[in-house]
Amino acid sequence: MGSQLGKWIMVAGLALVVVGGLFWLLARAGLPLGRLPGDFHFERGNLTCFFPLASMLLLSLLITLAINLLQRLLK
Repeated sequence: MGSQLGKWIMVAGLALVVVGGLFWLLARAGLPLGRLPGDFHFERGNLTCFFPLASMLLLSLLITLAINLLQRLLK
C-alpha cells in the first residue's frame, strides 16, 4: 500500500510541474492570466485583495475540455 501511495504522490508532483511549466509558457506567450477584464483587484491601505474570477473560469473551461478530449481519445 505504501508503494502505491508513493507512486500517486510522484504522479501528482509531476502533474504539478507540468501545469506550472504550462502556466510559465502561457505567461511568456503574452496570455494575460490574472489580468483579464473579470479579475478583481482591490487595494485599501495595507490590505490588498485579488480575486481572479475570469482567469479561474477560463482555466476551468480549458482543463475541462482537455480532460474530456483525453477521455474520448483513450476510450
